[in-house]
Amino acid sequence: MNRVLSLCLKFLAVALCSALVTAQASEQKSAAADPAKGAALYSGGDPARGITACIACHGAEGNAVIPQNPKLGGQHAAYIKKQLHDFQGPDRNNAIMTMIAKAMTPEDIDNIAAYLSAQRATPGVAKVKETAELGRKIYRAGIAEKNIPACAGCHSPNGAGIPAQYPRIAGQHQDYSVTQLTNFRTGTRSNSAQMTAISKRLTDDEMKAVSDYITGLR
Repeated sequence: MNRVLSLCLKFLAVALCSALVTAQASEQKSAAADPAKGAALYSGGDPARGITACIACHGAEGNAVIPQNPKLGGQHAAYIKKQLHDFQGPDRNNAIMTMIAKAMTPEDIDNIAAYLSAQRATPGVAKVKETAELGRKIYRAGIAEKNIPACAGCHSPNGAGIPAQYPRIAGQHQDYSVTQLTNFRTGTRSNSAQMTAISKRLTDDEMKAVSDYITGLR
């Protein structure tokens, strides 16, 4: 009798563990990012919640054609999520993006990030030949005398970045990159201590040169 009871208790324990694992797996699955929902929100927005369509500023599949707006296609999901959460707080200020980000739920942010990270980024072309060598030098070797590290050290030689650590910047619009470096310098954007320190050591011409070089990376 005791043996039968013992076996029953063991069976019950296994069954409970199995049910718990199944429930956890189901919860994780339901909480997983949904790129399809991200695509729908990206393309159509949700006016009822104050979320305008991202495509209007960031272009089809995240490839913005307006040079003042960033290309987001192919960007690391973790980076996109961090920026949207930062827009919800005090570390990154932008009248439009702050309003939109604050209207998003964590699920919205995960879905948008999953969608954009799966897209293919369109390449850009460096245009300023006169500063090409300066831009290349800063990106690949930094400026030792000013204690400016090589951009390639964090963003990789081809601008692909490092997932979950540093963003992809290859092909990014020069105008947008210059604006962000300037924002880091002035404190308008304060969500990266590294970039704040580096930008304060760059001149305007150096910012423009390295930003143009980044545009041509692929």
